[in-house]
Amino acid sequence: MAHTIHIDVVSAEELIFSGEAEFVALPGESGELGIYPKHTPLITRIKPGAVRIKMVDRAEEEYVFVAGGILEVQPNVVTVLADTAIRGADLDEAQAMEAKKLAEEAMVNRESKIDYAKAQIELAIAIAELATIQKLRQKR
Repeated sequence: MAHTIHIDVVSAEELIFSGEAEFVALPGESGELGIYPKHTPLITRIKPGAVRIKMVDRAEEEYVFVAGGILEVQPNVVTVLADTAIRGADLDEAQAMEAKKLAEEAMVNRESKIDYAKAQIELAIAIAELATIQKLRQKR
């Protein structure tokens, strides 16, 4: 049997993914992280983007979009605590495009620095979601 690591991806609303995997890759604060079984323990923030999970005995990877959060790694367990998490199959390109458009408009029509900062965050999330959808398309 291959070495595995247990992966949990949890959003504020629900458990999105829980299972055994060969590895997981995700966008860390300082760059892309690849986590394999028996990884050194670590806690770090994650950026908006795709969590790629290589399942045991499956050729295709499982994708989950996260809009940021916290990653905790223990030798045999990885936990992703996300503000928002969406299964790859549930991503909606039209909705992400609309969110991107609204964020871009908000950046132009800002009334304060706070409005601009919020719009920048929303734009980054929408762009990351669209990039995840693009990665999924390439895998199919």
